[in-house]
Amino acid sequence: MKARAKPKPAEKPSATRRSAIARLLPSTEPNIDDEAEERQRAGVQSLGRAFAILEEIARHREGIGLAELSKLVGLHNSTTFHLAKTMVSLGYIRQERDSKRYRVGRPLFALAASALDEIEMVNLATPILEDLSRETGESGHFAVRMGDAVIVIARTSGPGAFQLTDRVGVVRPAHCTALGKIILASLRPDQLKRFLERVELKPSTKKSITDPAVLLKEIAEIRRSAIAFDDGEFNPEVRCVAVPVYNFTGDVVGALGISGPIWRMTDQMIQSRAKIVKAAANRLSAEFGAASFTKPL
Repeated sequence: MKARAKPKPAEKPSATRRSAIARLLPSTEPNIDDEAEERQRAGVQSLGRAFAILEEIARHREGIGLAELSKLVGLHNSTTFHLAKTMVSLGYIRQERDSKRYRVGRPLFALAASALDEIEMVNLATPILEDLSRETGESGHFAVRMGDAVIVIARTSGPGAFQLTDRVGVVRPAHCTALGKIILASLRPDQLKRFLERVELKPSTKKSITDPAVLLKEIAEIRRSAIAFDDGEFNPEVRCVAVPVYNFTGDVVGALGISGPIWRMTDQMIQSRAKIVKAAANRLSAEFGAASFTKPL
């Protein structure tokens, strides 16, 4: 019979086996990669929540309160409040002092100025025009360029008697309206030259400017003063005053003004109303992201 072999003592694991065993054991040291991933997930989550809040505020152009906002984005009030507070400090949203409702902030218009369409312009211009009409008692208008003419995209009526009946969407010639002259004054010299070459300055009333040289002289004065007048040039019974509205680049994006009957819009009245119109245009320019309103036309 063969002798039974003596059992060999257990061999120590090789370096390779020790390494494999070590990978199976939980480490007591913090994993740097795991911490970085956790921070990244938290950052992405915060960004997602912030954009959800921003998008919801943008959908409520009349503003939205904290409780309703929190409910719509599915967050606790405290979480929504702290995220909104950060965005308010950055300017991307703003909180109304009285109602505490959140609204979109001005820097967003600077970021998305190229996408600023007429609908948003109307939404921003209308409440300012309403204030302007209440303060002056006259009809308020905001117009933008449309080819060689101007189109009124927002208007309001004042409390005074004999208000104008112009409707939104009405197109007016540029050369014989205060709104149109502001737009013409904002054109580059070569653009204005081409305008005068292709457009016939047809008279609407006896006071309409039909001589290009006279129009150029008036536009030079408008560029200096940043204010335009229409003294019965489109409607013989109506006088108007208009000023430019700027965007964040300092370019003129439209014209804001008021119109009223000639017997009420005296020279003295127009001069006093002009300051109010300028203040309203500055407010609207600020809503469009303009930092200042001193750039000449």
